Amino acid sequence: MVLVGFGAVQAQELNATVTIDAEQTGQPNFQVFRTLQQQLTEFLNNTSWTNNEYKNQERIDCNFTLIISGFESTAFEGQLQVQASRPVYGSVYDSPIYNYNDRQFSFDYNEFQPLVFNINTFDSNLVSVLAYHVYTIIGLDADTFELNGGAEYFDIAKQIVNTAASSNFVGWKATDGTQSRFRYNDAIISNVYQEFHDAMYNYHRLGMDVLESNPREAKLKIIESISNLKNVNDRRPNSFLLRTFFDAKSDEIEGVFSGGPSVNINTFMEHLNRIAPTRRSNWSKIKI
Repeated sequence: MVLVGFGAVQAQELNATVTIDAEQTGQPNFQVFRTLQQQLTEFLNNTSWTNNEYKNQERIDCNFTLIISGFESTAFEGQLQVQASRPVYGSVYDSPIYNYNDRQFSFDYNEFQPLVFNINTFDSNLVSVLAYHVYTIIGLDADTFELNGGAEYFDIAKQIVNTAASSNFVGWKATDGTQSRFRYNDAIISNVYQEFHDAMYNYHRLGMDVLESNPREAKLKIIESISNLKNVNDRRPNSFLLRTFFDAKSDEIEGVFSGGPSVNINTFMEHLNRIAPTRRSNWSKIKI
């Protein structure tokens, strides 16, 4: 059983920043929003999510922005924007690995209530949604350092999905649309998307991490990674998993391929425009 509690143990994995935006409620200065922001920050950063030891410089930088659109008593409605990045070897640059806009988010919250996560029970949609994204972030981060390194964390996220599916909250079931927590996790643990994990490793460990020392080789590895994603897209066009990847990566790809040593990018450009046509404004700026 995984059982973690608010303030129970010292953090190891995350360096999380939490922002509460309650402007849409017309009452953004309510004390409850400041309390919620503090509790969520402490919950994310003071929980030990794995059995691994993380040095301070290894903690994963991530941002959770909760946009509250309305509330009544203890019932809240809104969206959660989650972003995460990992450092690039030999530089001060952080490479984004996750950019997820969770639009299916409502929760109940009493000010100062304990935030406790138990993987075997569903007690709070607020806690379950946060834990789901935490394990997805940890899994993606691990994927960038070791081939298939995130599998065990994606499986934990799957357990969260299965447990939360018994609730009345949206986002946990196959019937909750094509852009749900269920859909994202279902894809990331599916063998159909194995090349996504290959791409995550090649793109970051063999691409971005050697960009300073060997930019030409780095570019070639990133091109190879996008080719892997093109194979995935051929099987599952316009998948939520790949759209989320490019939400995080489009600016970075544009930047990497807008300078430095020249490589053949004709096929690469075709792949980008085919996989992520909504990002054509980024791809059009690649001029080498």
